[in-house]
Amino acid sequence: MMEETKKIAEFFQCGYKIFKKGSEPDKLEDAYYKAFEEGKEKGFWPVILVIEETWTAENFIEEYYGDGYDREKLIQECGDNGKELLEEVYNRYIKEYYDDEEELIGRDTYSGYLDFDEDEYYNEEEDDDEEYDDDNELNHFCSYLSYNNEDILISDVLLLEVPVKNPWEIIAWFPFGGWNECPMPEDMIAICKYWYEAYGAVPAVFTSDIIEFYAPDKIKGADSIETAKEHFAFCTDRVLQGTMTYTLAELADCIENSTVWYFWWD
Repeated sequence: MMEETKKIAEFFQCGYKIFKKGSEPDKLEDAYYKAFEEGKEKGFWPVILVIEETWTAENFIEEYYGDGYDREKLIQECGDNGKELLEEVYNRYIKEYYDDEEELIGRDTYSGYLDFDEDEYYNEEEDDDEEYDDDNELNHFCSYLSYNNEDILISDVLLLEVPVKNPWEIIAWFPFGGWNECPMPEDMIAICKYWYEAYGAVPAVFTSDIIEFYAPDKIKGADSIETAKEHFAFCTDRVLQGTMTYTLAELADCIENSTVWYFWWD
């Protein structure tokens, strides 16, 4: 796997470090934050690329860069309509799938979840292993962690120094999308441009079906429900599979407390 990982790294023709499968994730995350600061002076944006076990350099390049893919053209054609794209998708989802928008927002539902009395619900003798956890925040990247042991990397991981001026241009280097409900790369660039300008959020971690953003300033005091609507429009599963209550209120609470935004397209 290391040989294929190195070939993929060299394809990008930029600075990189390899973190081997089974190594400590804290070292990778620390290296990312260090590179994030260094990149401001040296003209790059760091990106973590999780190398999946099935990838070879050949099929990775073919998947992402085949059929005459033009990275620079995609960047140049980036629009300023990211906010409008998200609003359009959100309104369409509400019209098609919800009789009442408040059902999705779910302030009362999530409030009730927070007021849940675990002592009344759990029988301590029968459910010793059950724990009720009302912490709702993401402040560490997680898509490269082992499912069985979060203290090790699930696979080889690259930390790349991507030489782009603007962080939304990163998407052109990892242009997946356009399947299921995942936005097309050109739309994703516009959305990332809007999110950087509005919140300071940057694409940070990529797998074949996950993107994690780093948002060091959280949401800069923005309305968290409105931001949650944008996250839902970008990736419906962030609510439908990534919350306990399937509500924007729960997601909004998480966004307020988090420096990492997680999106997975099933």
